[in-house]
Amino acid sequence: MAAEGKEIILLKVSGHDKPGVTAGLTAVLATYDAVILDIGQADIHDTLSLGILFEIESGSSSGPVLKDLLFKAYELEIKVKFTPISIEDYETWVKSQSRQRYIINILGEQLAASQLAAVTKILSDQNLNIDSIIRLTGRTSIIEIEENPRSCIQLAVTGEIVDKIVMTASFMQISRTLDVDISFQEDNIYRRNRRLVCFDMDSTLIQTEVIDELAELNGVGEQVRAITEQAMNGEIDFNDSFKQRMALLEGLSEDVLRSVAEKLPITKGAHRLMKALKYYGYKTAILSGGFTYFGEYLQKELGIDYVHANQLEIINGKLTGKYLGDIIDGQKKAEHLKAIADKEGIHINQTIAVGDGANDLPMLNLAGLGIAFHAKQKVKENAATSISSLGLDGVLYLLGYHDRYIDMM
Repeated sequence: MAAEGKEIILLKVSGHDKPGVTAGLTAVLATYDAVILDIGQADIHDTLSLGILFEIESGSSSGPVLKDLLFKAYELEIKVKFTPISIEDYETWVKSQSRQRYIINILGEQLAASQLAAVTKILSDQNLNIDSIIRLTGRTSIIEIEENPRSCIQLAVTGEIVDKIVMTASFMQISRTLDVDISFQEDNIYRRNRRLVCFDMDSTLIQTEVIDELAELNGVGEQVRAITEQAMNGEIDFNDSFKQRMALLEGLSEDVLRSVAEKLPITKGAHRLMKALKYYGYKTAILSGGFTYFGEYLQKELGIDYVHANQLEIINGKLTGKYLGDIIDGQKKAEHLKAIADKEGIHINQTIAVGDGANDLPMLNLAGLGIAFHAKQKVKENAATSISSLGLDGVLYLLGYHDRYIDMM
């Protein structure tokens, strides 16, 4: 708090960004023993926007410091503006910093003004204030064609939400109509310290349902695909569907499994995501209603730490149509997520789960952050957030990573 005989001044700086601007201005302030109460800077297309809130002795010191700052600004070829701040206004601002904080990520192949306008209108309606906006994806050329175009901006907001249900429904509506993904997270200590990421396998880590491919090779593709679709939409019990589909695989040669594994279509962005997660010390797991044979193949390919999936029974080189051990259904996935977190000494709120089907919902809802990835509508509606416009590496933006930290590896 500014004591009697002190003044609080907000210095606003704009102009062409270049080395030495902050150093020059703070050197002037140092001459007058100014106290820096707050500072923030943004740079868009080499155009600087810098704010410095400082406290200084009133009277004989305040006039000269403003004059010297003006001279330094002229020397640096920048513009400065001074705004006096009352002690009452400053204290009100300080107290407002204790408000609830949230992080909003807006993701898409490219971001249009209409998408940003729609999202920020909802935030305004909910009485949430945007404190900062940063771009997490690198700048892209408007001439060269990007192989994997992606854009993500992150908004830090504060305030008390008027109606969270209405806000969430509005975000989902925008996501559907404007082809954009919107993630909403509380900005707490757990969000900044995620340590475990668990993935579904089929239609998440890989762009296929392996059991459907095996069924096709066994001549029962249409039957199994119909059951799979019902299971993923939550129309029939997963365990019942699994047993029905397994029975239809009876007699399939083990050699077919190897052939399918070698051709698994790994989802776009998976290699980039896994490389980054490993580099930054995350633990990873496959929790799948599919099969360990393929999960273990992906484990070696992507460097994943844990695999829990269903084990096929194979006798004399052929599938029996049965399985060994417990069925890995939705509840088992959630149990394995918790068990891995406990083993690694990780709080459940530091975990992330990624999946696409109804049987993924238990783990998506248990994890600190559940992400519905290119998922069925029912799953999107029941998960905390979703990614439908980007590849798996879009998960990294929800963790707050900028492209420069991802691509430096």
